Amino acid sequence: MADTQCSYCGGAVDDGVCEDCGKPVKKASLVDIAAGDGQAAVAGSTINAAKFTVNVPSRKTSQASGTSKTSRRRGTGTSHSSTRRNSLGGGLISLPDQPSQDPLKMLMAVPEVPERKRRCPQCDTKVSRVKGFCAQCGAPYDFEPHLKAGDMVAGKYEIKGPVAFGGLGWIYLGWDTQLSRWVVLKGLLNAKDEASAAAAVAERQFLAAVKNAKIVAIYDFVNFGGEGYIIMEYVGGTTIDSLRKARGPLPVEEAIAYIHGILPAFSYLHGLGMVYCDFKPDNLMLEEGDVKLIDMGAVRKIGDPNGDIFGTPGFMAPEADEDPREVSDLYTIGRTLAVLIMEFSYSSGTYERALPTPNEQAVLADNESLYRFLLRATHPDPDERFQTADQMAEQLWGVLREIVAIRTEPKPADSKVFTNEALPADAEDRLMALPTSQMLPSVRVDLTDRAANEVISALSTPDVRQRVAALQAVDRRYKDQSAEPKLRLIETILSANEDVGVKPEPLLDALDARDEFEWRTHWLRGELHLDAKRGKDAMACFERVYFEMPGEIAPRLAMGCAAEVAGLYDQAIAYYDRVSRVDPNFITANFGLARCYTHLGKIDEAIAALKRVPTTHALRTAAMRTIANLVLFNEKDVTVERMAEAEQATRAVLPAGGRTTQIAADLSALYVRLAKAGKLPWTACSSFLGAAPEEASLRATAESLFRKAANDSDDPAARLSLIARANAIRPVTLF
Repeated sequence: MADTQCSYCGGAVDDGVCEDCGKPVKKASLVDIAAGDGQAAVAGSTINAAKFTVNVPSRKTSQASGTSKTSRRRGTGTSHSSTRRNSLGGGLISLPDQPSQDPLKMLMAVPEVPERKRRCPQCDTKVSRVKGFCAQCGAPYDFEPHLKAGDMVAGKYEIKGPVAFGGLGWIYLGWDTQLSRWVVLKGLLNAKDEASAAAAVAERQFLAAVKNAKIVAIYDFVNFGGEGYIIMEYVGGTTIDSLRKARGPLPVEEAIAYIHGILPAFSYLHGLGMVYCDFKPDNLMLEEGDVKLIDMGAVRKIGDPNGDIFGTPGFMAPEADEDPREVSDLYTIGRTLAVLIMEFSYSSGTYERALPTPNEQAVLADNESLYRFLLRATHPDPDERFQTADQMAEQLWGVLREIVAIRTEPKPADSKVFTNEALPADAEDRLMALPTSQMLPSVRVDLTDRAANEVISALSTPDVRQRVAALQAVDRRYKDQSAEPKLRLIETILSANEDVGVKPEPLLDALDARDEFEWRTHWLRGELHLDAKRGKDAMACFERVYFEMPGEIAPRLAMGCAAEVAGLYDQAIAYYDRVSRVDPNFITANFGLARCYTHLGKIDEAIAALKRVPTTHALRTAAMRTIANLVLFNEKDVTVERMAEAEQATRAVLPAGGRTTQIAADLSALYVRLAKAGKLPWTACSSFLGAAPEEASLRATAESLFRKAANDSDDPAARLSLIARANAIRPVTLF
């Protein structure tokens, strides 16, 4: 018999098989091979990965978690509701499933705490021995596991051995002999007597209320040998931390999918009046196509003034040492996402409570909305962060949608905050003019506002002056108890084509005074500046909205419009392009691109932007006509390629008639004129609007089109002009 002790569970080996767990002898565990130095690769352990080889699938860790934590006091908070789009990847991307791991492979071959992690639990001074008294404060410390393989805790949990050492002590793998399932035991208190252990168990009983598919299940609370333990569900997948360590920074879409997938768990916890406190990659598990929160050891009730707070440097919110709230959890989520996608010194120094800049990290430079999301999530002021997990999830889904769309194909989706574009009736005539507020989406009515029903009723009034009066009446009834009446008053004033006798500025000032965090005020003020052609002022207002809503399309569209009005065409192009590539149904973005490119003399790029308008959109015909007009209005720069683009665009919408017929006639006449001047070969197109590429055929086609346009016109003067042009272009015949 080569071995006398099982390297899985520590049991006795006889004839090459463990008498306790029944597993055959293994010469070296996979975690040993991966770590290269015999230290277990378990979440919460410090691993020497210098000898790790990528093809050994053993750095995948379990739910054991134990990164060193700092103990602090805590304060109060509030709760909120659940979120949506809970599937991993938000339905935008697919991720491979992670199969469950063999629990016994979690066990540490040598259960000892590395010297660099041995610190006094009282004063945090570094100590060198495994057990003793702190030379600094005299407090006792003990880094030896108190449970060993074979121990029976509470008469039913058979200990298999330690799997990690965390901030609250050792973490053990156990087997529930009554229900025949694997469990994990995590220390609650390193006490010296049964009374203290019992008190610790009682203090954590509130965790029994946690029942959620995305949160590790809490089975039991027990005290044994002077220590309290929480008995948790065994989750055998892979921690996101182990993926990050094995692969380096994760692809942005993948990292966002994991974080977005776990946000419903935080929404649930906050709804129960709890804060998780210590979220980080170690505590996020991937198993069988979904993610799960593990390690409930640091969870606290919001508003409970007693007990310690456990947090990890580099992840913990600035205020969490005194007043951890829901927004403190959201801060840790933002920090975790940043750590997953970038390589930077996040736990100390410059970036312990700050983010790298886009100049330092390409991933931030390439994904502005993601950068803005992280800035808001990790803002030092709690009031400036996302305020609920639901809100955070909605914006993160929008960020993911943009990133996926840019790399694959457009991903249109409805917004819960903004309407689609509300284009005016004469939109086609204004699409190549400077943008106004009427070209932007509107903010949806907040149905939770107490005046919402009355506001919606007032908005249905067709006459604009009567609508203003109705909204004013609602505003007087609710005074400062509702923002909706004032918001809709301002919106009505901006959209009216006449002076309605009410100025928007005092209403905006009143809203600002009511709530300094009311982002909708910034949106409407930005629209006011946009209509007054104050582009830079509008940009400053829309910038604030973009900060609040980094996952929404509308603020980026508004930023593009404001930049264009300010004459900042390159900036406008960047915003318009992003919006158009995510959702080409935003016609303002496509035409905005065309306007900016045309101003810069980039006609080919303008044509390409107009071709993005979906074939199913009501303004597709207008876009195709605009392509033809771009060629007509830039006659001196016409090329064979541009002429072909104009012909193709016009032919596609020629059945629409109306102004399209005259544009087609003008193009045919232009072809003849350029060819006769030697600026375009007669054979530039194999056929042109049905005409053969020779003079007589092209002239005949142009004549026919001019006469049809004249016949369709209701303007006598225009009809005469078109007939004259038909006569001028018709083929010359000799008798």
